[in-house]
Amino acid sequence: MRKPVASSLSRSAMLCAALALGTSCKSVEPHITPSEGTTAPPEVSTQEPVTETKSETETETPTRRGNSPWLQARVGDRVAYSFSANRKAMGRQQPGTVPEAAVAGVVTLEVVAVELPWVWVTLYFTEDGGAPSRRPMLARPLVVPVRADESRALEAPREGKQSTEQLTAAGRHWEAKRYLNDKRAFDGPLENRLYAATPGPLYLTNGLLDASITLAGFAMGGGSQLTLVETRQGQEGGTGLPPTLARPWGPGTWFDMRMETEGTTSVLRTCQAAERGFILRQQVTPPTSGAACPDFAQAEAVPLEEAVLARIWESLDARQWPPAPEGAAPAKRETLTVGTHRVPVLQFETAQPQANNVRVQAYAADPWEDALAGLAHEARFQPLLDHVTPGGGGTQLTAWGVWVPGVAP
Repeated sequence: MRKPVASSLSRSAMLCAALALGTSCKSVEPHITPSEGTTAPPEVSTQEPVTETKSETETETPTRRGNSPWLQARVGDRVAYSFSANRKAMGRQQPGTVPEAAVAGVVTLEVVAVELPWVWVTLYFTEDGGAPSRRPMLARPLVVPVRADESRALEAPREGKQSTEQLTAAGRHWEAKRYLNDKRAFDGPLENRLYAATPGPLYLTNGLLDASITLAGFAMGGGSQLTLVETRQGQEGGTGLPPTLARPWGPGTWFDMRMETEGTTSVLRTCQAAERGFILRQQVTPPTSGAACPDFAQAEAVPLEEAVLARIWESLDARQWPPAPEGAAPAKRETLTVGTHRVPVLQFETAQPQANNVRVQAYAADPWEDALAGLAHEARFQPLLDHVTPGGGGTQLTAWGVWVPGVAP
């Protein structure tokens, strides 16, 4: 049975999960599309691979911990990137192969409120012409509360062959470092990252100027790309009004999934947070008392820009809503009760004659339904219920909520 999908993993695991096409993950040539006024990248140096680790310097004051630029965030701080992702069949395809798909547009991250230690960011995707994205997973703005001070050490390893360059992007000149990590010899991706040496207004995405992943192999081609097209700094003094978490990306929320396997039942809680440009995610046994998500000390940390790139890739799998499980009978409209929530769903039943049972899956009839207010984005696009009858086990969403104080939907 399907288990909850972990959409925010460590960088290498996340990239492999996002790009997985069957049993392996693979990438391709660097595809750098200079933004307006951007010079083409020079030839990459041939020095030996290095790993550079960016870490926060630990300083502390009575009211602020750390020296992160997030502590100087202003309402109106904004970065925007053109994005594209596509996958295409290469050669003979096997049954069940992931279908071809493509998506493109602009993704924008903007600070809409500052109440330290919290900085409130909206994330939204548009078509190239400015209209909202038509992809179901990218169709609505998402809210991301980001902690600006330091609660734990965070690192952003940058792997691969390193070179330095100067370029113009989004109307500014940048000193930059490029990291080219070629894993094709090991059936992995070719990852190309370009970061500003001094992030400045790009602190929202850890200084990212350009990122690409390219696929080649296992009968599948394509890749994904982010390229800076705009950066803007807000005016001093603005605070804004923190938005509710009716449509959260994930940070600030939790949700529980009940799993039944071979007669054993367990519940796993997914807690998510964001801090200083990183997405934090961990799965724990739900506590019986106290805070819903008491501690993120052991959570996996993924740079915000990598999580955005992975989410764009994942959107290729949801070209329509609801999904149409192969071999399923026409959907039935039902209502699924999850705690105090009553959610309209579409239920699919798929006969599995070999096992003499039926697989039942229920998806939200509308993943942006008001009844799902406060539910993390990833959970909205998973089956809310997925089990086999009779007695075959499965998973079901059983509860969700918001743990950041004062921002309930």
